[in-house]
Amino acid sequence: MKNFKSFHKQQVILICAFMLLFASAEAKNDKNMPVFNNFVYQGEDPVYNENPLQANEFYNPILQGCYPDPSICSKGNDYYLVASSFAMTPGVPIFHSNDLVNWKQIGHVLDRPTQLKVEDTGISAGIYAPTIRYNPHNDTFYMITTQFAGDFGNIIVKTKDPMKGWSDPIKLRFDGIDPSIFFDDDGKAYIVHNDAPDKGKELYNGHRIIKIWEYDVANDRVIPGTDKMIVDGGVDITQKPIWIEAPHIYKKNGRYYLMCAEGGTGGWHSEVIFVSNNPKGPYVPAANNPILTQRYFPNDRKNKIDWAGHADLVETPDGKYYGVFLGIRPNEKDRVNTGRETFLLPVDWTGEFPVFENGLVPLSVKLKMPEGVENKTGKAGFFPNGNFTFTDNFTNKNLDYRWIGVRGFREDFATITKTGLQINPYPANIKEVKPTSTLFHRQQHHSFTATVTINYKPQSEKDLAGIVCYQSERFNYVFGITKKEKDYYIVLEKTAGKGNPRTAPTSTVIASEKIDPTNPVRLQVEAKGDDYKFNYSVDNNAFKNLGGTVSGDILSTNVAGGFTGALIGLYATSQ
Repeated sequence: MKNFKSFHKQQVILICAFMLLFASAEAKNDKNMPVFNNFVYQGEDPVYNENPLQANEFYNPILQGCYPDPSICSKGNDYYLVASSFAMTPGVPIFHSNDLVNWKQIGHVLDRPTQLKVEDTGISAGIYAPTIRYNPHNDTFYMITTQFAGDFGNIIVKTKDPMKGWSDPIKLRFDGIDPSIFFDDDGKAYIVHNDAPDKGKELYNGHRIIKIWEYDVANDRVIPGTDKMIVDGGVDITQKPIWIEAPHIYKKNGRYYLMCAEGGTGGWHSEVIFVSNNPKGPYVPAANNPILTQRYFPNDRKNKIDWAGHADLVETPDGKYYGVFLGIRPNEKDRVNTGRETFLLPVDWTGEFPVFENGLVPLSVKLKMPEGVENKTGKAGFFPNGNFTFTDNFTNKNLDYRWIGVRGFREDFATITKTGLQINPYPANIKEVKPTSTLFHRQQHHSFTATVTINYKPQSEKDLAGIVCYQSERFNYVFGITKKEKDYYIVLEKTAGKGNPRTAPTSTVIASEKIDPTNPVRLQVEAKGDDYKFNYSVDNNAFKNLGGTVSGDILSTNVAGGFTGALIGLYATSQ
């Protein structure tokens, strides 16, 4: 018994020693994990100061920043809106409204690894052009999209309640992109999508077709052999129209209307419409196409909104129509840093074809409120627009939905602690096509400041943490704290790709300064249109600039290419 007690005592001592070592190792590890707090993003666009809202007005876009390819549906007076997310995680942000003006983000449709696998794909791959629809015949919501990653292709997910999550993806056996589903009054369903012409029948670069399939709702599959081309090229193939895509079918007064984007997602973008007496065609284009575009106006117009198209329609309970669509707001050098955003317009469908009201004149930054609606944007959880400030002290249990990852899920590297947001650095850097340990917020203004406090002492030259301004893995700025020998430095690095996208981009250290990170350091990005500055403070007082004024050109789609807007990230790496 005595020997047993002695053995037990020794065992307890060993366990305690092990726990102390573990705690010490954990504490040591925590010291190498940066902790961020007091994040403040503040928009300062002059257009909003010059155009203050009246009581009966709201701002367009309704979703600022990279929320492209919007789709909308309704059940009663509950409206749901989704947008493309590419390689961002979680995937497909989803919003809810009761009045089409005030929107709350209720989460993401693809919010777990079984639904979204984009860990090895470029920023502009992944999720393209989701469509959301409600089927009254089985009281079910559907979201259909193309996932260019993870061996998914075209997929569909569904739910009885968008507030409570979505099913795992069901793979659909057809090629092409931009699928949309339509539920007819008789319970039948159809899928339309963009596709390439049959092999050998492509007439010119950008020649695409729209195809339709019958859809088996009970078994969630397209019915083999039912596919049919319903649009070849676009409104008038003799004019060589390009990139007919993003098709949606609507039914009104017993007739079927097919609405598509045409002209590519740049300066010639537009929305066109066709009509048929049968869901499978033939479809005849409207004589007054396009029904929405900004391509005919002077390039130097004031407060320019451009690239309008990729639209979707919704009917209100009182029979009125509205349309959501993508557009861009270029900066003073005509560069697109905020990406393609979500806009809203009323739609006049008193004639045979719908027309976006004021969609064929230069778009305005302000719109009149629908009758009886109060503007609550930025209040009580509703998404803000105009010039606004977003502050996050990371004291809530869960991260705000506006925070996203790229290729990797946020929860895998970001933890909210008593002292702030702790990021566990991955052995991958921002230039790699891998999940990175970066928590991103969309750039939503041309002119803004984004400020954060970081508590961090890197342990080696491989360690760095700070802020990134990110267009892609090939075009970005990194502004952070690292170590060289025994000293600590704050560094500003620029990465810009050239030529072949498969070649490594060029990275240049613009400036660096020795600092003492014993106390928390404040980091700030300050942008005024195309001019960006990176500032820091080690004494919690005045900011000091590092590297002067740098160009935001590499953060624009004009230079970087792709389909996304710029992101501001809280970043850490051990590589």
